[in-house]
Amino acid sequence: MINESHKILRYFPPEMAHNLAIRGLKISGDWLPPLGPLPGLEQDLAGLKFLNPIGLAAGLDKDAKALLGLARLGFGHIEVGTVTPKPQLGNPKPRLFRLRESEALINRMGFNNEGVQSMVGRLEKIRRENLLGSTVLGVNLGKNKTTPNERAVEDYLNCMRAVGSLADYFTLNLSSPNTPGLRQLQYGQTLRKLLTEFKEGQLALAQEVANKPVFLKIAPDLSEKELDQIAAVFIETKIDGLIATNTTVSRIAEFDHRHLSETGGMSGRPLFDLSLWVLKNMRARLGQNHLIIAVGGIDSEERAQKMIDSGANLLQIYTSFIYKGTKLVHKLIGSSIKASG
Repeated sequence: MINESHKILRYFPPEMAHNLAIRGLKISGDWLPPLGPLPGLEQDLAGLKFLNPIGLAAGLDKDAKALLGLARLGFGHIEVGTVTPKPQLGNPKPRLFRLRESEALINRMGFNNEGVQSMVGRLEKIRRENLLGSTVLGVNLGKNKTTPNERAVEDYLNCMRAVGSLADYFTLNLSSPNTPGLRQLQYGQTLRKLLTEFKEGQLALAQEVANKPVFLKIAPDLSEKELDQIAAVFIETKIDGLIATNTTVSRIAEFDHRHLSETGGMSGRPLFDLSLWVLKNMRARLGQNHLIIAVGGIDSEERAQKMIDSGANLLQIYTSFIYKGTKLVHKLIGSSIKASG
C-alpha cells in the first residue's frame, strides 16, 4: 500500500497530500513491527555507522510523527525537522506547489512545526523502547521567525540541548529561503560567530551526554567566493559535515508551469545540476577527509552515481521520493551495493 500511495496522493492538493502521507506513515509505524535499514554500502562516518548511504532529507517529517513508518522503508538515515524552539504556524497557505512535468516542488512553508518539546516527547518514547534500531537519526535545527539573527544561535543551541540525548546528529539549517533573513547567517563573520558558539555548545553537550556530530546545510544559490568563505569557516570551526544543498530560489524548471512564479524554494529534478556544482566545488575546497551529504534532484541510479563520483559520501532524497515512492529508495540502495562491488 505504501509503495503505491504516492500515485493516489497526487490527486489531492499538495499540503493535504503531505498531511495524509504523514498520517498513513504514522499508522504503519504504530501498528507494524519495526524494521531496520536495508543492507547496502556500509560506512563509518563522523563516528556513526550508516548501513546504507540513502537518507531522507529534512522537511517531510517536521515533527517526527511518522519516523517509525519512514524507518520501515529502508533508509540508512532519516533527518526530521526543521524544528524550532517555539511552535510556529509557518507562512500563510497556499505554500506548497507541484510542478508535475518537471517533478519539482516549490515551497514556502516557513518552518511550520509544533516546537522542540513536542518532538522531544515523541523521540523519548521511541528511544526508550529502542524502536528505531540501526537507523541513524538526524534532527534539523532552525530558528523561530521572530528571533533576530543576532540571537539566532540561542535558538539553535536550545533545540540541540532539548534533543541532545535523542538524536544521532544535528543539522544547522541556515539556508532555507522561507524565513526572512535566514540565509544571511551563511556569510562571513556572522557564520564564523554562530558556528564558533554552536561548537562550544556541542563540546559542552559531549561532556554531559555524548559527542554528537554537527552538519551544516548550505544553499545552492552561492557564488564561488561565497563557497570559499563557507569552506574556510567550516574548516576553522571544525564542523563535522556538510549537506549540499537546500532548495533554490532560482527558477530552472525544464517546462513552463503555472506555479513557476510562486515565491519559495524549488526542489526536485531541476535542482540537480546546481546541487552537483556546489558538491564538486565544496569537495575541492574541503578535501577528501570531510563528510559531505548530497541532496537535490537525485531521482535515479544514474544521478545518484554522479553525486557519489563527484565526492558525496551519503545521499538524501525528498521530492523524488514524493514523486516516485518507496521503490526509488530500494533501487538507490541496491545500486550502492553494485557500485561498491
